[in-house]
Amino acid sequence: MTRPVHLSVKNVSLSFGGTKALHNVSFDVYQGEILAIIGPNGAGKTSMLNCMTGFYRPDEGSITFDGHEITTTPPSKIAGLGIARTFQNIALYTGLSTLDNIMAARHIHFKYGMWQSMLYWVGGALKEEIRHRQRVEEIISFLEIEHIRKATVGALPHGLRKRVELGRALALESRVLLLDEPMTGMNLEEKEDMARFVLDIHERQNMTILLIEHDMGLVMDIADRIVVLDFGVKIAEGTPDEIKNNPEVIRAYLGQEHEILN
Repeated sequence: MTRPVHLSVKNVSLSFGGTKALHNVSFDVYQGEILAIIGPNGAGKTSMLNCMTGFYRPDEGSITFDGHEITTTPPSKIAGLGIARTFQNIALYTGLSTLDNIMAARHIHFKYGMWQSMLYWVGGALKEEIRHRQRVEEIISFLEIEHIRKATVGALPHGLRKRVELGRALALESRVLLLDEPMTGMNLEEKEDMARFVLDIHERQNMTILLIEHDMGLVMDIADRIVVLDFGVKIAEGTPDEIKNNPEVIRAYLGQEHEILN
Protein backbone atom coordinates (compact mmCIF):
# COMPACT_ATOMS: atom_id res chain seq x y z
CA MET A 1 0.00 0.00 0.00
CA THR A 2 1.39 3.38 -1.05
CA ARG A 3 1.86 5.83 1.80
CA PRO A 4 0.24 9.28 1.58
CA VAL A 5 2.39 12.11 0.26
CA HIS A 6 3.13 14.78 2.91
CA LEU A 7 5.30 17.14 0.88
CA SER A 8 5.45 17.32 -2.88
CA VAL A 9 8.02 19.29 -4.88
CA LYS A 10 7.17 19.73 -8.57
CA ASN A 11 9.52 21.20 -11.17
CA VAL A 12 11.10 23.70 -8.80
CA SER A 13 13.74 26.05 -10.21
CA LEU A 14 15.60 28.81 -8.37
CA SER A 15 18.21 31.30 -9.57
CA PHE A 16 20.43 33.88 -7.91
CA GLY A 17 21.36 36.33 -10.65
CA GLY A 18 22.85 34.20 -13.39
CA THR A 19 23.50 31.24 -11.09
CA LYS A 20 21.03 28.36 -11.22
CA ALA A 21 20.70 26.95 -7.69
CA LEU A 22 17.91 24.50 -8.58
CA HIS A 23 16.71 23.35 -11.97
CA ASN A 24 13.40 21.55 -12.50
CA VAL A 25 13.63 19.47 -9.30
CA SER A 26 10.74 17.15 -8.40
CA PHE A 27 10.29 14.60 -5.61
CA ASP A 28 7.75 13.51 -2.98
CA VAL A 29 8.13 13.03 0.77
CA TYR A 30 5.88 10.23 2.02
CA GLN A 31 4.21 10.15 5.40
CA GLY A 32 6.27 8.39 8.04
CA GLU A 33 9.50 7.99 6.04
CA ILE A 34 13.03 9.28 6.46
CA LEU A 35 14.05 10.85 3.15
CA ALA A 36 17.65 12.01 2.78
CA ILE A 37 18.86 14.64 0.32
CA ILE A 38 22.54 14.26 -0.52
CA GLY A 39 24.97 15.84 -2.94
CA PRO A 40 28.33 17.60 -3.13
CA ASN A 41 28.80 21.08 -1.67
CA GLY A 42 26.87 23.62 -3.74
CA ALA A 43 24.42 21.01 -5.04
CA GLY A 44 21.39 23.03 -3.92
CA LYS A 45 20.37 21.01 -0.87
CA THR A 46 19.88 23.90 1.57
CA SER A 47 18.33 26.04 -1.17
CA MET A 48 15.74 23.27 -1.57
CA LEU A 49 14.92 23.35 2.14
CA ASN A 50 14.70 27.13 2.05
CA CYS A 51 12.13 26.88 -0.74
CA MET A 52 10.16 24.27 1.20
CA THR A 53 10.02 26.47 4.31
CA GLY A 54 9.25 29.81 2.66
CA PHE A 55 12.66 31.47 3.06
CA TYR A 56 13.13 31.42 -0.73
CA ARG A 57 10.43 31.72 -3.36
CA PRO A 58 11.07 29.50 -6.40
CA ASP A 59 11.23 31.08 -9.85
CA GLU A 60 9.21 28.18 -11.22
CA GLY A 61 7.37 25.12 -9.94
CA SER A 62 5.24 24.40 -6.90
CA ILE A 63 5.47 22.90 -3.41
CA THR A 64 2.46 21.37 -1.67
CA PHE A 65 1.93 20.17 1.90
CA ASP A 66 -0.90 17.68 2.44
CA GLY A 67 -2.36 18.79 -0.88
CA HIS A 68 -2.27 22.55 -0.14
CA GLU A 69 0.15 24.73 -2.07
CA ILE A 70 2.69 26.52 0.14
CA THR A 71 5.00 27.86 -2.58
CA THR A 72 4.42 31.50 -1.58
CA THR A 73 3.50 30.95 2.08
CA PRO A 74 5.70 32.88 4.58
CA PRO A 75 7.92 30.88 6.99
CA SER A 76 5.89 31.71 10.12
CA LYS A 77 2.71 30.29 8.59
CA ILE A 78 4.51 27.21 7.28
CA ALA A 79 5.68 26.47 10.83
CA GLY A 80 2.08 26.80 11.99
CA LEU A 81 0.95 24.29 9.36
CA GLY A 82 3.18 21.63 10.87
CA ILE A 83 6.63 21.86 9.26
CA ALA A 84 9.65 22.43 11.52
CA ARG A 85 13.32 22.68 10.63
CA THR A 86 16.82 22.99 11.96
CA PHE A 87 19.51 25.04 10.23
CA GLN A 88 22.93 24.22 8.83
CA ASN A 89 24.32 27.20 10.74
CA ILE A 90 22.90 27.04 14.26
CA ALA A 91 20.18 29.67 14.79
CA LEU A 92 19.60 29.98 18.53
CA TYR A 93 19.19 32.83 21.02
CA THR A 94 22.75 32.65 22.30
CA GLY A 95 22.11 34.87 25.34
CA LEU A 96 19.25 32.73 26.63
CA SER A 97 19.24 29.42 28.46
CA THR A 98 18.51 26.02 26.93
CA LEU A 99 15.08 26.00 28.57
CA ASP A 100 14.21 29.50 27.32
CA ASN A 101 15.34 28.69 23.77
CA ILE A 102 13.08 25.65 23.59
CA MET A 103 10.24 27.48 25.35
CA ALA A 104 10.43 30.27 22.76
CA ALA A 105 9.44 27.79 20.05
CA ARG A 106 6.15 27.13 21.87
CA HIS A 107 4.83 30.60 21.04
CA ILE A 108 2.80 29.36 18.08
CA HIS A 109 0.79 27.16 20.47
CA PHE A 110 -0.04 29.91 22.99
CA LYS A 111 -3.74 30.77 23.01
CA TYR A 112 -3.52 33.75 25.37
CA GLY A 113 -2.46 37.13 24.01
CA MET A 114 -1.08 40.21 25.73
CA TRP A 115 -4.33 41.39 27.35
CA GLN A 116 -5.25 37.95 28.70
CA SER A 117 -1.71 37.57 30.02
CA MET A 118 -2.16 40.72 32.11
CA LEU A 119 -4.54 38.57 34.19
CA TYR A 120 -1.75 35.99 34.49
CA TRP A 121 -2.34 34.98 38.09
CA VAL A 122 -6.13 34.84 37.93
CA GLY A 123 -6.76 33.72 34.37
CA GLY A 124 -5.81 30.77 32.19
CA ALA A 125 -2.42 32.15 31.13
CA LEU A 126 -0.65 30.65 34.15
CA LYS A 127 -2.12 27.19 33.52
CA GLU A 128 -1.20 27.48 29.86
CA GLU A 129 2.42 28.33 30.65
CA ILE A 130 2.63 25.41 33.06
CA ARG A 131 1.44 23.06 30.31
CA HIS A 132 4.01 24.40 27.87
CA ARG A 133 6.81 24.18 30.42
CA GLN A 134 5.89 20.57 31.10
CA ARG A 135 6.21 19.81 27.40
CA VAL A 136 9.58 21.59 27.25
CA GLU A 137 10.83 19.57 30.22
CA GLU A 138 9.77 16.37 28.44
CA ILE A 139 11.83 17.40 25.40
CA ILE A 140 14.84 18.25 27.58
CA SER A 141 14.60 14.84 29.24
CA PHE A 142 14.22 13.04 25.90
CA LEU A 143 17.34 14.73 24.49
CA GLU A 144 19.27 14.05 27.72
CA ILE A 145 20.20 17.70 28.27
CA GLU A 146 18.89 18.17 31.81
CA HIS A 147 22.39 19.16 32.93
CA ILE A 148 22.38 22.21 30.64
CA ARG A 149 18.73 23.26 31.01
CA LYS A 150 19.72 26.54 32.72
CA ALA A 151 23.03 27.02 30.89
CA THR A 152 23.45 29.96 28.48
CA VAL A 153 23.34 28.48 24.99
CA GLY A 154 26.14 30.67 23.62
CA ALA A 155 28.58 29.09 26.09
CA LEU A 156 27.76 25.50 25.13
CA PRO A 157 29.94 23.32 22.88
CA HIS A 158 28.82 22.82 19.28
CA GLY A 159 27.35 19.34 19.72
CA LEU A 160 25.10 20.39 22.59
CA ARG A 161 23.93 23.50 20.74
CA LYS A 162 22.91 21.24 17.84
CA ARG A 163 20.89 19.18 20.31
CA VAL A 164 19.20 22.30 21.71
CA GLU A 165 18.26 23.34 18.18
CA LEU A 166 16.69 19.93 17.61
CA GLY A 167 14.77 20.42 20.86
CA ARG A 168 13.45 23.75 19.63
CA ALA A 169 12.23 22.14 16.42
CA LEU A 170 10.51 19.40 18.43
CA ALA A 171 8.79 22.04 20.56
CA LEU A 172 6.82 23.14 17.50
CA GLU A 173 5.10 19.71 17.52
CA SER A 174 5.20 19.50 13.74
CA ARG A 175 4.19 16.66 11.46
CA VAL A 176 7.25 17.01 9.22
CA LEU A 177 10.79 17.65 10.47
CA LEU A 178 13.42 19.07 8.11
CA LEU A 179 16.98 18.61 9.38
CA ASP A 180 19.74 20.54 7.61
CA GLU A 181 23.04 18.81 8.40
CA PRO A 182 22.17 18.12 12.05
CA MET A 183 25.45 16.25 12.62
CA THR A 184 27.92 18.57 10.94
CA GLY A 185 30.95 19.42 13.07
CA MET A 186 30.30 16.59 15.53
CA ASN A 187 32.64 13.86 16.68
CA LEU A 188 31.72 10.18 16.27
CA GLU A 189 30.07 9.84 19.68
CA GLU A 190 27.96 12.98 19.16
CA LYS A 191 26.90 11.76 15.72
CA GLU A 192 25.81 8.42 17.15
CA ASP A 193 23.76 10.18 19.83
CA MET A 194 22.09 12.47 17.29
CA ALA A 195 21.32 9.55 14.97
CA ARG A 196 19.72 7.75 17.91
CA PHE A 197 17.53 10.77 18.69
CA VAL A 198 16.47 11.09 15.04
CA LEU A 199 15.49 7.42 14.87
CA ASP A 200 13.62 7.63 18.20
CA ILE A 201 11.68 10.69 16.99
CA HIS A 202 10.81 8.86 13.79
CA GLU A 203 9.71 5.65 15.51
CA ARG A 204 7.95 7.02 18.60
CA GLN A 205 6.08 9.84 16.87
CA ASN A 206 5.83 8.31 13.39
CA MET A 207 7.47 11.57 12.32
CA THR A 208 8.13 12.27 8.66
CA ILE A 209 11.76 13.41 8.40
CA LEU A 210 13.69 15.01 5.55
CA LEU A 211 17.42 14.92 6.26
CA ILE A 212 20.38 16.65 4.63
CA GLU A 213 23.61 15.00 5.68
CA HIS A 214 27.15 14.52 4.31
CA ASP A 215 27.98 11.38 6.32
CA MET A 216 27.12 8.75 3.72
CA GLY A 217 27.54 5.83 6.08
CA LEU A 218 24.97 7.33 8.42
CA VAL A 219 22.58 8.19 5.57
CA MET A 220 22.73 4.65 4.24
CA ASP A 221 21.94 3.29 7.71
CA ILE A 222 18.89 5.41 8.59
CA ALA A 223 17.25 6.65 5.36
CA ASP A 224 14.33 4.88 3.71
CA ARG A 225 14.91 6.72 0.43
CA ILE A 226 17.50 9.13 -0.95
CA VAL A 227 17.34 12.03 -3.42
CA VAL A 228 20.66 13.08 -4.98
CA LEU A 229 21.29 16.63 -6.23
CA ASP A 230 24.26 17.80 -8.27
CA PHE A 231 24.62 21.43 -9.38
CA GLY A 232 20.92 22.00 -8.68
CA VAL A 233 19.72 19.03 -10.73
CA LYS A 234 18.22 15.82 -9.37
CA ILE A 235 20.40 13.03 -10.75
CA ALA A 236 19.00 10.07 -8.81
CA GLU A 237 16.27 8.92 -6.43
CA GLY A 238 15.81 5.55 -4.76
CA THR A 239 16.58 3.25 -1.87
CA PRO A 240 20.04 3.26 -0.27
CA ASP A 241 20.98 0.10 -2.19
CA GLU A 242 19.89 1.66 -5.49
CA ILE A 243 21.77 4.90 -4.79
CA LYS A 244 25.07 3.33 -3.72
CA ASN A 245 25.33 1.50 -7.06
CA ASN A 246 24.12 4.36 -9.29
CA PRO A 247 26.91 5.37 -11.72
CA GLU A 248 25.75 9.01 -11.90
CA VAL A 249 25.95 9.29 -8.12
CA ILE A 250 29.43 7.78 -8.12
CA ARG A 251 30.57 10.28 -10.77
CA ALA A 252 29.04 13.21 -8.84
CA TYR A 253 31.09 12.26 -5.80
CA LEU A 254 34.26 11.89 -7.93
CA GLY A 255 34.90 8.42 -6.56
CA GLN A 256 35.68 9.65 -3.04
CA GLU A 257 32.23 8.90 -1.69
CA HIS A 258 32.08 5.68 -3.69
CA GLU A 259 34.35 4.08 -1.11
CA ILE A 260 31.99 5.16 1.67
CA LEU A 261 28.87 4.10 -0.16
CA ASN A 262 30.24 0.61 -0.52
